[in-house]
Amino acid sequence: MFPFFSRSKMSDAPEVNPAPAKTHEPHPLDALTGGAFSAATSGERASRIRDWLATQPAHEQLQEVFKELSGRDKGAARAVRERLDEIRRAKGQEAIAAEWAEKAQALLSAPKLNIADALAWQRDAAKAGAPLSREPLSLLKVQVADRVKVIEDLQHRVQVQREAAVLLAQRIEVLSTKPWRDAQAALELLRADVARWQEQAQELTGDASWASVEARFPPLLDASRTQLLVVWEAFQPAVAQAVAASEDAGAPLPPVPVWADELRAARGLPTEAAAAAAAAKPARAAKPKVAPEVVEKAVQGVREALAVLEKETAEGHGKASAGAAAALRAVLKVHGKHIDNALEQQVHAALVAAGELEGWQRWSADQVREDLVAKAEALLNRPEGQALGGRKMQETLRNLREQWKQADQGGAPNHGLWKKFDEACNAAHKVVEAWLDKIRTEAAEHKAQRLALIEEVKAWAHEHAASGDWKAINRALHQFGDRWREGGHVGEKLFAELQPLWKQAISLAAAPLETAQKESLARRHAMIDEAMALGAAPTLRIDAVKALQQRWQAEAQGVPLDRKHEQKLWDAFRKPIDEAFNRKSADRERAVTELSARDRVVLEASKALEAANASGDAQQIRSAMQALEAALRGQAQAAEAVATAHKDAQSHADAQADSAPVAVENGSTESAETPDGGDGAAVEAPATAPAAPKPAARPVVAVRGDDRPGMKKDAPAAPGRGGRQGERRDARPGDRDGARGPRSDGRMGDRVDRGGRFGDRPAFEDRGPRLGDTAFRAQREAMEHAQLALKKLAAQAHGEALTQLLTAWEKRDAALVPGTQDLGSGVTASVRSAWAQALSSAPKGDASEALLRLEMAAEAPTPAEHIAARRMLQLQLLTRRNDPAPAQTWGQDAARVLASASDAVSARRLQNVLKTLLRK
Repeated sequence: MFPFFSRSKMSDAPEVNPAPAKTHEPHPLDALTGGAFSAATSGERASRIRDWLATQPAHEQLQEVFKELSGRDKGAARAVRERLDEIRRAKGQEAIAAEWAEKAQALLSAPKLNIADALAWQRDAAKAGAPLSREPLSLLKVQVADRVKVIEDLQHRVQVQREAAVLLAQRIEVLSTKPWRDAQAALELLRADVARWQEQAQELTGDASWASVEARFPPLLDASRTQLLVVWEAFQPAVAQAVAASEDAGAPLPPVPVWADELRAARGLPTEAAAAAAAAKPARAAKPKVAPEVVEKAVQGVREALAVLEKETAEGHGKASAGAAAALRAVLKVHGKHIDNALEQQVHAALVAAGELEGWQRWSADQVREDLVAKAEALLNRPEGQALGGRKMQETLRNLREQWKQADQGGAPNHGLWKKFDEACNAAHKVVEAWLDKIRTEAAEHKAQRLALIEEVKAWAHEHAASGDWKAINRALHQFGDRWREGGHVGEKLFAELQPLWKQAISLAAAPLETAQKESLARRHAMIDEAMALGAAPTLRIDAVKALQQRWQAEAQGVPLDRKHEQKLWDAFRKPIDEAFNRKSADRERAVTELSARDRVVLEASKALEAANASGDAQQIRSAMQALEAALRGQAQAAEAVATAHKDAQSHADAQADSAPVAVENGSTESAETPDGGDGAAVEAPATAPAAPKPAARPVVAVRGDDRPGMKKDAPAAPGRGGRQGERRDARPGDRDGARGPRSDGRMGDRVDRGGRFGDRPAFEDRGPRLGDTAFRAQREAMEHAQLALKKLAAQAHGEALTQLLTAWEKRDAALVPGTQDLGSGVTASVRSAWAQALSSAPKGDASEALLRLEMAAEAPTPAEHIAARRMLQLQLLTRRNDPAPAQTWGQDAARVLASASDAVSARRLQNVLKTLLRK
């Protein structure tokens, strides 16, 4: 080979010194970034940039480095850009945080804090993106929340104080109806309670957040304080005056009627009512005694009212108990003078219990109302992305108002909470109003679209009134219907107005199609009747059926019907025809299943061949194949051949019981084809098999393979014009022209005289009657299975011969070498004698080169450790042009291998190559 360079590497010519590499000046920012701009790789540059960012550089430096680095390495510049974005976001959030911090400080420093403003600050700050989780907004948020909590607590305490004042006034009122000594005993306890109430009210008004309480709460507390003090200041002097009057008979009586009457009775004076009656009617006689019926009626009325009050009180119905208490008081005004003291005490106890329940119910109802107010206010304060839609908002408001009504039924109304609740609901109802406006607008648009669609349908109906394309008309009508269904939502009232107009327009448009469909239905029913007549006929007319089906298809393609209705008509039309065809098929199958005498003989011969295939005996299989061929040739000869085959099978089975399996396998390979042989290899009949008698006239029968004169029966036929898939190929030749005699005009006479176009070829033999389908398939499958079984037996015998040869090599015994017939046609007698001679002597020589030649002859792979030796041998063979190739001397090479010592590796390599060489 020529060198690639003209000058040798050992030349003495001086080498030219390369030019020195250009030195790059360091980047001005390289020192600032720690050598990032002079880094060799992108990963190293990014690492240095991250180390430099850890030093918290200034914003100007970051901008300068990013400007220079973004053009060099975008990956390394990404970290700098992220730091710049972070600083920018931090600055923006700091500005927003400062703005909302000022607003929060303004709210906290104001003398009066509105709860709505505080809640709105937190909501608006979150929407603006303020960092509420960072300082100082997180601390300000907590302060605002605490301030709001304090204000709400003050408002709640005001309501509690108001209820407590009502309860104290009720206690004083109840004591004014009892003996004055009970009032005197409870005086100190009442004084302590009133003082405690005043102290608590003073604490409320003195609280720093009292100015932030809603405007409706201070008047409530002042009114409760005024009412309680008025009652208390009147109760204290009355008790003192009652005590003084009890000690001094000349002291004035207290202003409480019950106590004054009690003191008059203690002094022995008549009561005020009796004295007034005596003064008014001094001359009147004593009051007559009340009738028992009146007393009983009065007691019954009071007890009924008392029972109702006690029931409502026990069930906790505050509002109902208040009505029952008022009804009981009204009954007492009428019948109170006719009841005894025990019943009167029960009445007073029930009234006291009802008053306490009313106060408790009022407080619990207010708790429910406050929850409803919070829910109503939260409707517009939902998180972003979770706002309620119009319909959902409408349903929620309706439910909240229903709950408010139920709360009003359980206690006294609270106008302050109702006003707040109503304002929140009205504010939330704006969403519903906007939704309703949108619905109305869409309904108006949908109405206009539907009216336009109705007019379009009318115009289309007028335009296509004379059209005969029923499919296009049906398609257009379906499209109009889809557009009407997808026309959008309208109200029920409006839909009830538009629906009749639509039905009228679409009915007018569909009238021609409906008329055509009626006419088509009549024609289809007539065709169904014709189909029933054709199906009931004894002979099925195929041409009439085809013509009728074509008429049906033309009708179905011309006039469309509803899919379900059309399917039912089609089923009714095809039912009688299908039944007629089924009857015809059943008759044909019944005729096919009736086997002829020749078919039965062929079936019996096929079953005998299948039994021989199952036995695995090559001799028996060949005998059965000959019997089957004889059965195919003729019935008379078949009977004798089948009997002979059965007799041979029986005798061979008896002989097989006493013989060794090896002999059977060796015998099976004498004339069987090899596994890798062509499909057309001939199967030679053994000499011991009985020859079937040849008929006088050799008929052409249906066999597997080519049946041309001079061709082997199992050889593949030459490619020609093939029939259709599944078509029988045993049809007799001459069917097309066999029935016709020679032409009378003499034009073909000379061709007939000279023997035809192919010379002296013998005339076609008569094949006899045609086989039935069952017999034909049975004989074909039996023949295929027999040939496969013979191939399998031949391969098995070949493998046993190879194993026997390797055993002879291992034991160095020439007597174990298989015969020439067992080794196959590729091994001649001289080669076998050379192998036997090699095994007769002691092992000698090296068989490595011979094994390589054998592997080259068989084109078999060589182990990896011997590949180099094989390549070297191939190169050597290229230089020996006159030496025979390894494929020609593989017999001698095998003898050299057998002459050497046997080992497992060499035996495996020899077996691999002989598998291929013995088949050639």
